[in-house]
Amino acid sequence: MSRGDAGAVLELRGVHLRRSGRAILREVSFTVRTGQRWALLGPNGAGKSTVLGFCGAQTHPSAGTVDVLGERIGRVDLQALRRRIGHVDPRHPLQSPLSATQVVLTGVTGTVELPMRWTPRSEEVARAHSALDAVGLSDRHEANWSTMSQGERGRALIARALVVDPELLLLDEPTTGLDVAAREQFLETVDALVRREPELTSILVTHHLEELPESTTHALVISAGEVVAAGPVVEVLTTETISRAFRHPIEVTRHGRRWGASAVRS
Repeated sequence: MSRGDAGAVLELRGVHLRRSGRAILREVSFTVRTGQRWALLGPNGAGKSTVLGFCGAQTHPSAGTVDVLGERIGRVDLQALRRRIGHVDPRHPLQSPLSATQVVLTGVTGTVELPMRWTPRSEEVARAHSALDAVGLSDRHEANWSTMSQGERGRALIARALVVDPELLLLDEPTTGLDVAAREQFLETVDALVRREPELTSILVTHHLEELPESTTHALVISAGEVVAAGPVVEVLTTETISRAFRHPIEVTRHGRRWGASAVRS
């Protein structure tokens, strides 16, 4: 039985998705390898979240193949596969007044709230503290989620994803709702994480080039459910590619290892 590229962390080949008779994605193909840090970009409604659903083993294709961590979607226990993937979503629907440590521990249980009658082992608590320390929250172990800033919450969610030592880290528009200072602190956290764990593979979804970490190595640009370009970030993020994807003249700039974009004035 073919499993695709044996060296790939993630591989989509000729993926199509239809819902209610409407094409959502068409002929999406790309391959992610160990240690690569991908950005997934495109305008609103382009299909970014749908592609991320395949990466997170949440969605089955209508046609084509999806291999995640060496397993073929449709031929694997999805629950077991998802436990190997860390997912950071700023729209985390937590309602209870949990502490930062407890929020991270929900990564161990794979739940939003802490399960009733579940007591973490001492080594699990230690791992949660270590994960919080790694994202710069060493003095916020007992901070209440309801009183934490959006930036602190974002970093706590990275810790929640990391506590299970994931083989693939997904970040779904992680800087949503952050002010400029908090965004920069968050991106610094992501870049520091890469320096500590260079083998960790990640995919970050955004539609703002300014929100790309310096450590980004590759990019996938999609528009209207189709791939516009995919490959090394310096080859993909061009004025021509981004203008075509967003259907508007946009100038792409790069200062050091940070990206920017602005509309071209006529």
